[in-house]
Amino acid sequence: MCYEIEDHIFGDLIEPAQRLALHQESRLGVRHLHQIVPLDPEPGHPIVLYLTTAGPTPYEEAICRFTTDDTDPAGESARVLPLQHDGVEWDTLLWDYVHRWSVTLPPQPAGTMIRYHLAARVAGTDRWVFADNQALSAEEATDFAIWVDNDPVPDWAWDAVVYHIFVDRFYPGDGRSWRNPERPTGFYGGTLRGVIQKLGYIRDLGCNAIWLSPIFASPSYHGYDAIDLYTIEPRLGTFADFRELVEAAHAQGLRVLLDFVAHHWSHLHPTFISAREDPQSPYRDWYVWRRWPDEYEMFFTVKSMPKLNLRPGPARNYLLRCAQYWLEQGVDGYRLDFAYGPPRDFWADFRRACRAVRPDCWLFGEVVHTAAVQRTFQGVMDGTLDFLLAWALRETFAHKRWDLARFEAFLAAHEAYFPASFCRPAFLDNHDMDRFMFVAGNDVDALKIAALILFTLPGPPVLYYGTEIGMTQKHPIHRGGRSFDVEARQPMRWEDVPSSALREYFRRLIALRHAYPALRYGARQVIHLDAEAGTYAYLRTWRESSVAVAVNLSPQPRRVRWRWPREAWIQTPRDQLNGYTVCVRDGVLEVNLPPKSGALIA
Repeated sequence: MCYEIEDHIFGDLIEPAQRLALHQESRLGVRHLHQIVPLDPEPGHPIVLYLTTAGPTPYEEAICRFTTDDTDPAGESARVLPLQHDGVEWDTLLWDYVHRWSVTLPPQPAGTMIRYHLAARVAGTDRWVFADNQALSAEEATDFAIWVDNDPVPDWAWDAVVYHIFVDRFYPGDGRSWRNPERPTGFYGGTLRGVIQKLGYIRDLGCNAIWLSPIFASPSYHGYDAIDLYTIEPRLGTFADFRELVEAAHAQGLRVLLDFVAHHWSHLHPTFISAREDPQSPYRDWYVWRRWPDEYEMFFTVKSMPKLNLRPGPARNYLLRCAQYWLEQGVDGYRLDFAYGPPRDFWADFRRACRAVRPDCWLFGEVVHTAAVQRTFQGVMDGTLDFLLAWALRETFAHKRWDLARFEAFLAAHEAYFPASFCRPAFLDNHDMDRFMFVAGNDVDALKIAALILFTLPGPPVLYYGTEIGMTQKHPIHRGGRSFDVEARQPMRWEDVPSSALREYFRRLIALRHAYPALRYGARQVIHLDAEAGTYAYLRTWRESSVAVAVNLSPQPRRVRWRWPREAWIQTPRDQLNGYTVCVRDGVLEVNLPPKSGALIA
């Protein structure tokens, strides 16, 4: 059967109608949307907050209520500052005017948690409307928070090469075979013991961090619906196995990252069962009820994943303590699932709580949204997973719908838009999307070129298990209006590892990334681009070191030429990746690239 494969990385958000609806939603009414300058305020510097008002309701003043003593801005200790009306702009998509407002908060010392509300008064009335949820009272308003700190991304994160493990599908352990479940959503038998026994494989590949899919007690194979965040899922192993895994990983120079889900958990969680069955349950307020006991907010439309009430209170405190607990057990950081779901002030508390236990923990979020939304997470997280780059890489090298000029146009803007201090782990595929090889029609050369680009850009690369041996799938995830994530979560094909030339290619790439600091920290400069010929090259420069990357997407051999910048000159440049011929004449470098290939020249 033939399928027209389409990536659904951003769901329907990428469709024009959905983009228009999102734009209108983000502009109508009273909107703050975490628009602050600077994005990650430093101690002793003023902070500017921005607000917009638009739509059929007129507003004649706006205020900010804020506290610096960690109390509720709806309380009596809040200070009130008026916002300045900065003018009016025309929005063609709204076909209406938008009013702009701002206020400057006074500088604060390190360690201050600023909590605030923003509201605008309806003209001619005493009615206040609060941003962003349009609440009519401070008690129901959207809570905003800024943690003022001297707290950069941990140094080790910039040097990380992360191996992403879906635990149930990775390795059952020596002497054990994969199970044969009746359904694809059944348990295949991967274990923490299996991960321990494959740490040497991961380290030999060159990775220096592992990211584990959820390992907490759960009724599902994927674990994104926990029933106890303090307990290891028995199918995967024991707490002793977990401790051994952390110790063994650290002994081999591997950091350990856990998948942490704060937005929801299982309907079988004891607190939810209590909240549904007992009208006097102390856990009623842990959830968001539309009509108790059967109608409640959830993860999208999944009834078995009730949404948690993460406004300040017991559920929030419980999750913060859970996160601290696993850091105390030796975990090095978290990938934060569906980070766009919980309120932003929760993440400010989360970062503060985690850093209090482990100052160098790495916290990055899954924010499958626009670049504008992703950027607002600076200051509450170290960064977000780079879904936009994944989309661009797949469009260019797998789907082949973009030429190299389109890719470079995206990449240049992408790098300029995000602050250099915002850490964006980058990847080609993951557990929620079709594997790169499948999308590329099992074109190994396409995967190799995309990996070369991935491993020579600044974001810490994330390698999904099996991508290094070219794992693919039989059917697309999205078909017939339904989603079948299991297609991209098949058991690791360990039988293919010994003969995999592709794995050796990934080993070389990773080794080169570690060997050349310019690939991790350097500025990027385009030195050759011929989209019609399918050739492209850029330079990464860090201090006195330079590395060039060149690719040929065409089915024909190409001689790629460029004048090497004088300040980045290398005495005897060589292709360190494949050994392709490099010549230098009168300051012009030439590299002969076979069809659909790339080179790394240093």
